[in-house]
Amino acid sequence: MTALKLVLAAAALSLCAAADTRFDISYPASANSGPITGRVYVMISRTSQMEPRLQVGRVGVPFFGRDIKNLAPGQKAVIDETDLGSPVENLKDIPAGEYFVQGFISVYSEFHRADGHTVYMHDDKWEGQRWNRSPGNLFSKVEKIKVDAEKGYKISLVCDQVIPPVEIPADTEFVKSFKIQSPLLTKFWGRPIYMGATVLLPKDYARATLSYPVLYLQGHFSLNPPLGFAPTGNGKVLYDEWMKDDFPRMIVVTFQHPTPYFDDSYAVNSPNVGPYGDAILQELIPEVEKRFRVIRQPWARLLSGGSTGGWEALALQLYHPDFFGGAWSYCPDSVDFSDVEGINVYEDKNAFYKEIGWRHEPTINSREINGQVRQTSEQRNHFELVNGTRGRSGEQIDIWSAVFGPVGEDGYFEPLFDKMTGTMHPKVAQYWKDHSDLRYYMEKNWFTLGPQIVDRLHIYVGDADNFFLNNGVHRMQEWMAKTENPHYEGYFVYGAMKGHCYSGPENSADRLKQMAEYIMAKMPASTVADWWKN
Repeated sequence: MTALKLVLAAAALSLCAAADTRFDISYPASANSGPITGRVYVMISRTSQMEPRLQVGRVGVPFFGRDIKNLAPGQKAVIDETDLGSPVENLKDIPAGEYFVQGFISVYSEFHRADGHTVYMHDDKWEGQRWNRSPGNLFSKVEKIKVDAEKGYKISLVCDQVIPPVEIPADTEFVKSFKIQSPLLTKFWGRPIYMGATVLLPKDYARATLSYPVLYLQGHFSLNPPLGFAPTGNGKVLYDEWMKDDFPRMIVVTFQHPTPYFDDSYAVNSPNVGPYGDAILQELIPEVEKRFRVIRQPWARLLSGGSTGGWEALALQLYHPDFFGGAWSYCPDSVDFSDVEGINVYEDKNAFYKEIGWRHEPTINSREINGQVRQTSEQRNHFELVNGTRGRSGEQIDIWSAVFGPVGEDGYFEPLFDKMTGTMHPKVAQYWKDHSDLRYYMEKNWFTLGPQIVDRLHIYVGDADNFFLNNGVHRMQEWMAKTENPHYEGYFVYGAMKGHCYSGPENSADRLKQMAEYIMAKMPASTVADWWKN
C-alpha cells in the first residue's frame, strides 16, 4: 500500500471513530408504556452536587437534545455530533475527561387546537413548564463516565426514573390557593388547560365581614405565598408589618397560568397561545371575587409585577383601563421593540450581529452590572434551540415569539428570525409592532387611552438592567413626555447602577402602604375606607 493510501486509510479510520461519538437514550415499559413523542437530552457536568438535569440553564452545564417521534420502550434514541448543544455546541468539543452524565426524556402531548392545527407540545403538570422538573418526564441515574471524542465512545443511558407529581402547599390562615379548568383555554387547545391563584388574606379576615382592595401581582409561575409572605426568613419584614393593627388591610393575589409554551401566558390574547387575557378577566378574576371578599371596583384593583410581570401589569392596565385602577411595573420586558434583549426588531437585519460600518459585531443578549458580557444573542438563542425546537424550549424569547407573533403554516409560531442563523423576518417584525409593542399601542390609541390612564402608571427599572430593559423604558418615557390631550408624562424611577429587577428603594410593606394611600385618593368621596384599620 502506498504512503498516500496509508494516510487516506488512517484518516478514514479517524473519521469513523469520531462519527461513533454518541449517547443512546432509552426507557423501559415500567417507566412509561409508550410510545413517546417528545425530546431526549443528555447533560454533562463536572460536578455531582446536584443532578446534571438540574444544572441546565442560561450559563449552565453542557447539554444536547434531539426530537423523537413514537419512541417505543427499549428502543434507542441517539444523540451524537449532528445534534446541537449549549454552551458547548458539539459533542466532539467536550474535552476528554471524567464527567457526571445523565439522560432525560421530555414527553410531549398531542393538541388538536381550535384553529385546526395539531401540534405536539409539553403539557404543563403544574410545575411551571420546566421540562427538567415536570412530573411524568423520565431521567436516568447519574453516571460517572470517561469520554474522549478523539477515540470515540458509545454510551447507553436508560431513563428508568419518573418525576413524581407536584406537591401543592397546604392552605394556611392567611394564604389560600385554588385551581380551575378554563373552558376558554380548553376549547382553544383541545385538552384540559388549568389556571390558578394564590391569595394572601389580611389580618382578621376570617373574623371580619369587610371587603378589601386587591393587588394582582403578576409574574412567573409560583405556588409560593405572594410577596414571599412568611413569619421567618426573607418574608418576615412583610409579615411583621402585615400583622400590625395600623397596617392597611389588602388582599394580594398571584396567578398561575402556565401554557404549553412557557410558565406564564403574558396575560393577553394571542393566536399561538390562546385567549388568556379573556380567560383571566372572564374566568379567573371572577373566581377570585366569588371566593374572597374583594371590592369589585376599578379604583380598588391594582396591578404590579417585575420583568415578565412588569410587562403584564402595564399591558393589563393599558388594554383594560376601565377595569384596573393603577399599575406598578418593575423592570418590564421590552415595552418598545427597538431593543428586545439587544435586538432591534425594526432595524437589525440579523438578530445575532450588528452591522457597524464594515464590521459585524455580536449582539449582546445580557450583561453584568459592570458591563461585562454574560451571553450573546446567538448563544442565548442556541440555548433555547437545544431546549426545544419549534419554540418548545419553555424559554423567554420563544414565548415572546409565541405571544407577539403570528401562527406559522405548521401550527407553531412564525419566528421573528432564524434561530440557527439569526436572519430576521421583517413581515413578522411588523406583526410584532402592530399587535404587541406597548409604546406604539399607546401612541396609536392615545386620543381615547390617554384620559383613562393619567396618574395610573408607575415604572421602575435599573439603568444597568442585565437584559437592557431600561432602553425600552427610556423610549416610552421620551414619548410620553411629548404627549398632548392629555399631557401625561407617567412616573418613572431609574436605579443608578442597578440591575434586573430594580423596584425602587422601598420594601414590599412600604410599597403596599403607598398603594393603599393611592387607593384612598382615588376612591369615591362617599366611600368609607374601613379596610385601612380593623
